Amino acid sequence: MRSYNPDLTPPWKRSAPVPEVPAEVDLVVEEVSTGFCGAVIRCEAGTVTLEDRFGKHRVFPMDPRAFLLEGKPVTLVRPASGQARPTRTASGSIAVPGARARVARAGRIYVEGRHDAELVERVWGDDLRIEGVVVEYLEGIDDLPAIVADFAPAADARLGILVDHLVPGSKESRIAAQISSADVLIVGHPYIDIWEAVKPSSLAIASWPRIPHGQDWKTGICEALGWPPNTGAAWQHILSKVHSYKDLEPQLLGRVEELIDFVTAP
Repeated sequence: MRSYNPDLTPPWKRSAPVPEVPAEVDLVVEEVSTGFCGAVIRCEAGTVTLEDRFGKHRVFPMDPRAFLLEGKPVTLVRPASGQARPTRTASGSIAVPGARARVARAGRIYVEGRHDAELVERVWGDDLRIEGVVVEYLEGIDDLPAIVADFAPAADARLGILVDHLVPGSKESRIAAQISSADVLIVGHPYIDIWEAVKPSSLAIASWPRIPHGQDWKTGICEALGWPPNTGAAWQHILSKVHSYKDLEPQLLGRVEELIDFVTAP
């Protein structure tokens, strides 16, 4: 005896099953009714908060078929842990849960000062530990040629160097020009100090002030912004506002990525 499907709806009118997708942090989706597209930043009982590329936040109910993922309908559900877990590192790389730090490579990345090193760690720390790359700071680059010679870079021990204010005609550019080695990569950003590589919008200021030539730049910044004259405390305030690569200027992002690729190349 032939059996019949009790559902007499024509196949072309039946709704295709919609997958359930955990609303993990940094998952990018589009809300169907409004067209708002953003990354998940928070998932609570029955709602999800999205952040668009301009930093605007919107809260939406996690209704069935309410979102598009890569153009296809999905139903967002709360992650199994009950909390949204990061799926990307602060640098934007895919996170590797439970990954152990790799044994340090012979290669190194040198930066000018402690603030530079702390900022690189803040954004790229997870990536650097997985790759086994150590970042060291130099307290300036006046003695860079001697430092490089002492390091003795080689094909299996490459050296990447990040320099502040590396622009034509600067003291930094003249020092960098003294070094020529296939196993050394020197890159830089145009900012007087690494502070300026943090986007003003992340600090809720209109722009970085212009400090007259001859005045201590960091002291001048604190004075112009009405901050207490304590550059150490000022830096900690700046650093606290950096949560991911989105808080940094592209001119720094690309240079650090270059250095990581260089020292980890086979």
